[in-house]
Amino acid sequence: MHLNSGAWASTPQPPPEKPTGRAPVFLCLDHMSDLVAKATLDRRLAEIITPVLEDMGFELVRVRFMGGKTKTVQIMAERPEGGIEVDDCAEISTAVSATLDVEDPIEDAYTLEVSSPGIDRPLTRLKDFETWVGYEAKLETNELIDGRRRFKGPLHGVEDDEVLIEIDAGQSNEPVIIGLRFDWLADAKLVLTDDLIREMLRQRKAAGIIDETQFDEIETEHPNASKEE
Repeated sequence: MHLNSGAWASTPQPPPEKPTGRAPVFLCLDHMSDLVAKATLDRRLAEIITPVLEDMGFELVRVRFMGGKTKTVQIMAERPEGGIEVDDCAEISTAVSATLDVEDPIEDAYTLEVSSPGIDRPLTRLKDFETWVGYEAKLETNELIDGRRRFKGPLHGVEDDEVLIEIDAGQSNEPVIIGLRFDWLADAKLVLTDDLIREMLRQRKAAGIIDETQFDEIETEHPNASKEE
């Protein structure tokens, strides 16, 4: 049985510390990155959805409007302390659907999907990078930084407005911690590893949410798989 990446509902319409040094990175970007809501319509949807979620005791993690043949509004939400259940997703879907019907930000018919962030979750707020210190993540920047856009390694928290991540430094393969400004990021998510899955299962078991004996097959990124840089 495969491990579900997270609860969802829809309605029609930390490792040991290593001795490392920090390498400074300097770049000025002309635009800001918003990992919660990127496009203009996404931001409008976020403005409508956020108060509804907050009144219900949840936070918006991400919203995306997906065009194409079947237009879809995808919402990821969770409680401030983390976690969300299928019943919560259904209640959010009902409340948000009613509000969107009134505000009517989308002219065409669409499907509304509400889900949890999942295990290999997107990291969209500064606090996410603090919460998941020590776990491996993939970050992508809007512009090239020292000749690269993709960075992968353990998170080391936040310093001012910078996200700290440990990466291999060139040919020496010595790990260094670099700081990437939060508004440089175009995408950020956790990497599905055994450590991450064990922690998520531990949290859910402690909360009485799941029985970890239900899961007999877990797919993770193979340790010998090529790294994205």
